[in-house]
Amino acid sequence: MQLPYVYQVTKYDPADRDERGRYTGSEDTVSDHGEVEAAYLRAVAAFAGETGVERLAVREPQVPSFAHFGLEPPVDGFGLDGLFPAGPAGFHDGAEVPLDIGLELVRAMLRDNGAWCRLEVEGAFAVHVGWDQYVYVGSSRPCEAALARTRELGLFPERLDTSPYAFEEEEQVVQRPGDDDFWADLHRAVATGRAGILEETHLEGASRWHHLTRDTIDPVRAGLAPRARLAVWPPLSTDIDAVLSALPADGLVEGVWQDDDGTIRSAIADEDEFPDLVARMSRARAAALLSMYVDERVPLCTAVMPDDDGVLRARWRTEPTPSDRTWARRQLPA
Repeated sequence: MQLPYVYQVTKYDPADRDERGRYTGSEDTVSDHGEVEAAYLRAVAAFAGETGVERLAVREPQVPSFAHFGLEPPVDGFGLDGLFPAGPAGFHDGAEVPLDIGLELVRAMLRDNGAWCRLEVEGAFAVHVGWDQYVYVGSSRPCEAALARTRELGLFPERLDTSPYAFEEEEQVVQRPGDDDFWADLHRAVATGRAGILEETHLEGASRWHHLTRDTIDPVRAGLAPRARLAVWPPLSTDIDAVLSALPADGLVEGVWQDDDGTIRSAIADEDEFPDLVARMSRARAAALLSMYVDERVPLCTAVMPDDDGVLRARWRTEPTPSDRTWARRQLPA
């Protein structure tokens, strides 16, 4: 989404930048949790108000996976506690929130609480929060009154061509939707023993795992998060000793296992954490080890869930597998 008016809004006076544009003043790079933070929120509200925006869509939401790089300590719930009526499950791609909740998400991002997303209204408005208290506001209108208000608040709006956090479309690859045809294929794959578990990436950095049988496929489908990315994997192995003997000497792996109650669990570990991972997986009913390196992590097939009307509006994509490429070739005109 390219908006005609984009502004970088910060607490950093442009007069305190060197010839390379780097800030050399005394302002801290973390939120003060006080007046300056409140000024940011009022500025965003002013731009939204002048644009005529009352609701915002959450796009490409994410949480830390196994490392936290924020300048402030992580908090429970990643800053999402109390923001969604349905709880954290309400934080998904495409979720629409009123402006006041959108501002609370901006606050959480300013504080590096862990949750991050783009907040947008297609063709009209966008708010992106970057590192070090940099906020980028885009609008379909010049927002002269909001610019004046931002300056009154002690912040510094600067015009840009585009937000550095604007979503960039990847190479045009046909993305398979998780539609009826996909689920029919999955039923066949499970019935023949080729598929056994489903990885649901409901947030960037967070996945849920589902055990697939003929009886569980439909309930699993009904419980997926909107616009989730899906990866189908072979059944877990019941030969736990063989699985654990394949653990590499070093590197990053994800252990996936099924507990006695049938729950599928997973944990990401490096060589320092392998002993704990082995201890947890050794008691499992079935298990598998998956590499965390893209070239080595190849599921059977992937998809992205469309909206209820069948339209695939999610902008994120899965890494295509050989099966996905075969499917994409079948979609080409004869």
